[in-house]
Amino acid sequence: VTGEGRSIVLLHGYLEAGEVWQPLTDRLSGDFRIIAIDLPGHGDSGVKGETHTMEFLARAVRAVLSDAGESRVLMAGHSLGGYVALAFTEMFPELLSGYVLFASHPHADTPEAVAKRNREIAVVKAGKKNIMYPGNISMMFAEKNLSSMSGELRRSKRIASRNSGEGIIAMLNGMIARPSRQSLVEGGRVPLLWILGRYDLYFSPDKAIRDTRLPHNAQVAILENSGHLGFIEETERSAELITGFARKLDWQ
Repeated sequence: VTGEGRSIVLLHGYLEAGEVWQPLTDRLSGDFRIIAIDLPGHGDSGVKGETHTMEFLARAVRAVLSDAGESRVLMAGHSLGGYVALAFTEMFPELLSGYVLFASHPHADTPEAVAKRNREIAVVKAGKKNIMYPGNISMMFAEKNLSSMSGELRRSKRIASRNSGEGIIAMLNGMIARPSRQSLVEGGRVPLLWILGRYDLYFSPDKAIRDTRLPHNAQVAILENSGHLGFIEETERSAELITGFARKLDWQ
């Protein structure tokens, strides 16, 4: 937890931890109270079973916010963290002034995505989780940013390598099991800022937008020089977008 003011909760993605947000936290903590959580199974947070459903993770986040005395927050989730933010929005909408989906989407896994996750589970169970990081993490950056962001790339790989095999499997099983929350997004109960990377190799921003009917209180921003890690690749622009969105919200 760092900074003072209205509270923004940051939920990291798969193979990440709360510390991955540090560049963005540094930009936002002058105006907001930033709470960057290690989701159960990643970072310093323990594993609680073979499957961490998005609903289980949302309840864990709720417990952290209760302990912190938070009653109204803006929640931003990256990729997997976005899936958790969507579950949280469904379960605890009264606690949110708004939410941000960062390189994330409301759709369930496709059969192809399920097959890929099952392959990764097999790799981890074989004791070879370290072979996943170079490819997975490199794919998170826009190809044109790989050379200029070699330091950030090394840092992301280091964060990934600290996560236990059991935690990785629990997260993968939870993502496989997650339902579509497209109707939740389209219902517009809570204001949404959807930030997507133009060069995201994990899913097409154009397809994500095309497949979702956005409500009046949702706005979309495309980071034109980013892949899947826009809050690292375009930190200043990301901070501007979140700050502008936060200032328009009802915090009461």
